[in-house]
Amino acid sequence: MPLTFAKTGEENYIKKILGKDDTKRFLESLGFVVGGSVTVVSELGGNMILSVKNSRVALDKSMASRIVI
Repeated sequence: MPLTFAKTGEENYIKKILGKDDTKRFLESLGFVVGGSVTVVSELGGNMILSVKNSRVALDKSMASRIVI
């Protein structure tokens, strides 16, 4: 299921990253790698605040929907 459906505060593991190679490389550079854990901290407007590798990252929902958990 896409990351956009994850509940706030629940730890999930990344199974797959969808999109073109540039998109995959961009998300990997932010710490979103297959097998890694990701937690939704909060949702504000059309953005999601995510905790990944002991840091917080903000993504819009269209980018977050490319991350499959």
